[in-house]
Amino acid sequence: MQIELVTKEDLQLFRQQLLNDLKSFMAQPQPQPAQWLRSGEVRKLLKISAGTLQNLRITSVLNPVKIGGSFYYQSSEIQDILRNKR
Repeated sequence: MQIELVTKEDLQLFRQQLLNDLKSFMAQPQPQPAQWLRSGEVRKLLKISAGTLQNLRITSVLNPVKIGGSFYYQSSEIQDILRNKR
């Protein structure tokens, strides 16, 4: 069994490397939210019922894309509604 000694200099070097790694990690751009949201996600974000979401579609407040029976909403459109509280 071999014993290795850790010196203060070793710890200081490790600390500096760790700080540099953390800085580079934090500088990376954060992932963007999904561009398209499903109806359930929109209802949770806006805290509304399925009927209210349907009314928003009918009145053209929201303009979803329908693919195979599912509605998809642009994330930017939902964010605008949350900002403006329409």
